[in-house]
Amino acid sequence: MLNRVGLIVRGLAAVLLVLASVRLAMAEEKRLPVPAVSIRAGELIRDDMITERAFAPNGLGVAMFIEGRQVLVGRMARRALLPGQPIPTNAVEDPWTVARGATVKVVVEDSGLSIVTYGSAMQSGASGALIPVRNTDTGVIIRGVVQPDGTVKVMDGS
Repeated sequence: MLNRVGLIVRGLAAVLLVLASVRLAMAEEKRLPVPAVSIRAGELIRDDMITERAFAPNGLGVAMFIEGRQVLVGRMARRALLPGQPIPTNAVEDPWTVARGATVKVVVEDSGLSIVTYGSAMQSGASGALIPVRNTDTGVIIRGVVQPDGTVKVMDGS
């Protein structure tokens, strides 16, 4: 009789231990924003393209993933994003102000003197990005910072 009671007590203890570990695992789940649809590289991310999904913390590995949907909306996918998959922090970027190959206005300012010319952007870039531009008149490659209006301002020493 005592053996039976001991077995029952041990069995109940094991069940309680399993339930406690399951509850603990559920409490540690991490909810992350994920694409609800496939998002192509270069596509702007809208709010209706994002949903949330729970992930076990050990299933995420060591990669850094975006944790809030507000970080995603209005940004651009750098690569294809698949539905239901967490989004790495380096998979999105600010939308481009200047596209590669576009003709841009290049401004050089120094000591009150302002020179304006045009060039061809050799790389896409968002506002604040340093990009190379080929001067259309001379063919010389210069580097400048993309301005919010789409012009490229050449910095000293470029």
